[in-house]
Amino acid sequence: MALTQLRKQELISGFQVHETDTGSADVQIAMLTERINRLSQHLQANKKDHSSRRGLLKMIGERKRLLNYIQKNNSDKYQSLISRLGIRG
Repeated sequence: MALTQLRKQELISGFQVHETDTGSADVQIAMLTERINRLSQHLQANKKDHSSRRGLLKMIGERKRLLNYIQKNNSDKYQSLISRLGIRG
C-alpha cells in the first residue's frame, strides 16, 4: 500500500508551498488522500481485512485534522485544496 518514490515526488511537486517544502499540511493532505484512495480500493476487494480498515479510519482522521487546521488559518487555500483533491462533495 506504500506510495512509490516517484508518486511521492509528483505529489510533493504538485502541492508544495515553496521550493524546498516536503512536509507542509498541503503536501501531507495530498499524500494521505492518495493512500486513502489506494486503501479504499484494497478494502473493496478484501472486505474482511479489519486491520487495514482501522488504519484507513486513522488516516481519514489525520487528514480531517489537517484540513481543519488549514480551514482555520486560510479558508481560500482550504477551498482550492479540496477542489484540487476532489474531496468533500
